[in-house]
Amino acid sequence: SLEFLYLGGNFITSIPPELAKLPSLRYLVLCDNKIQSIPPQLAQLHSLRSLSLHNNLLTYLPREILNLVHLEELSLRGNPLVVRFVRDLTYNPPSLQELAGRTVKTRNVPYAPSDLPDSLVRYLSLASNCPNPKCGGVYFDSCVRQIKFVDFCGKYRLPLMHYLCSPECSSPFSSASQSSTSQSESDSEDEAGVAAHRMQKVLLG
Repeated sequence: SLEFLYLGGNFITSIPPELAKLPSLRYLVLCDNKIQSIPPQLAQLHSLRSLSLHNNLLTYLPREILNLVHLEELSLRGNPLVVRFVRDLTYNPPSLQELAGRTVKTRNVPYAPSDLPDSLVRYLSLASNCPNPKCGGVYFDSCVRQIKFVDFCGKYRLPLMHYLCSPECSSPFSSASQSSTSQSESDSEDEAGVAAHRMQKVLLG
């Protein structure tokens, strides 16, 4: 039933995903720490209204943060993502197991649990859908990290991390093709789902 959690001003370097098991949490203060990434599990905090992350070491936000439907205040000032964006993103080639798993999933190859070892059945259940709506592919362990710029409230463009299934699967709104002067490029499927009244404060400075 915890509603307010203040952990600011410590030397915290990572956020435990178990924080997502606080369904009543409304205010989470993690400012003035040494946090480098936000676990996507925090998107399960459906009651969260204020998230304070200023003065940390964040270079991106997970795209799952868009699922915080009641979030009204997001404080990000004093993080590297405010002044520079991630450019050198790496990609590890998929294993033979992953290539086979992708083929099974994308081509809907029929199989029954009795046809495969339990480990392979579990592996196939871990497939993640590529977020590119024009792709339709899946990935398991090997994916391309990419920064996607999302405008929360019509003024601030924030870099959110998302994952593509391969380097050739470029998002239509990738960071490489974005221009800060083009308004049309800032209109993505994610932005369309974030109503203006939801994000009342984005504190960057």
